[in-house]
Amino acid sequence: MVTVDQVLTALKNVKDPEIHKDIVSMGMIKDVSINEDKLAFTLELTTPACPFNSEIEQDVRNSISTLGIKDLDLKVTARVMEGRSISMDQLLPNVKNILAVASGKGGVGKTTVSVNLALALAKTGAKVGILDADIYGPSVPLMLGLKQSPEVIDNKIQPPITENVKVMSMGFFYEQSQQAGIYRGPIISGIVKQFITDVNWGELDYLIIDLPPGTGDAPLTMAQTIPITGILIVTTPQDVAMNVAVKSIGMFNKLNIPIIGVVENMSYLSCPNCNEKINIFGKGGGQKISEQFKVPFIGEIPLTPQIMQGSDEGKSIIISDPNSEYSQAFYRISKITAGRISVVALELQDQEEEKEKILQ
Repeated sequence: MVTVDQVLTALKNVKDPEIHKDIVSMGMIKDVSINEDKLAFTLELTTPACPFNSEIEQDVRNSISTLGIKDLDLKVTARVMEGRSISMDQLLPNVKNILAVASGKGGVGKTTVSVNLALALAKTGAKVGILDADIYGPSVPLMLGLKQSPEVIDNKIQPPITENVKVMSMGFFYEQSQQAGIYRGPIISGIVKQFITDVNWGELDYLIIDLPPGTGDAPLTMAQTIPITGILIVTTPQDVAMNVAVKSIGMFNKLNIPIIGVVENMSYLSCPNCNEKINIFGKGGGQKISEQFKVPFIGEIPLTPQIMQGSDEGKSIIISDPNSEYSQAFYRISKITAGRISVVALELQDQEEEKEKILQ
């Protein structure tokens, strides 16, 4: 009869393809039980958006088959790892990971990426929130079709929820769409801090912060106020966007915040007649940044009127046409991003364990 130790030994041969550690030492195997010839256990992935979930599950089944077990009851679940140092006296203690989406300049589609990334992660079952930190030109509510004003309960702002995503934006508080946000730097910093301290975010696996473009007050306030898991840089193929995006990477490197990777938006236009890729804005800007700074290239998002139209109408393409080429691009990027966040989370976990050993 096969023993639990034999099962765990076999499973130690299975490694997470991105984290490069075996699934047993990472604590991904739970509740192992053997009843006669039947084996049951739970495989707990590091995120419901794991880009290698099918690969890991198949490797697990293959490893178990070498033991001669034919009756396997395998449950696959997920628990998102914490990618930031959290203690009860810190801000947002129930938020496991904070991903800030940044760009060097406006007009590269950073908010479009933020919104669709949040929706794609929520579709996997993750608990997701999105904070629109662009105080001057908030557009997240428009892209999500949200018009209602948030309620205030027990002195806490309750973020509206759409498609299982909690949303907060200064756009909810402007009396009319034409009202301009005219604020100096210190006021901007105060508003951003309020969105952190005075909003009831609850438990979240991922809080996505849509930063305003550039390296001004809002990005600096976020970086200096809360522990951020990592930064996702959005650029477009042309050199001018790439050169400005480099400045954002330089700022976050100085602040010692990990760069999760680079996303290239508006990468190409698929010809409707011949299916060829037309590089309207040039080619390779995101890849160049990736190579220059040795950060992952997360992926490309095509240029299409459907994405623009959906953003204007408050109907994201992830929701309106989930099986389209463009939606699948966002899903791929969300999975790769979630995987990268798990890597950062594990590195942080290892660092904290080393600190504890030194203090003992």
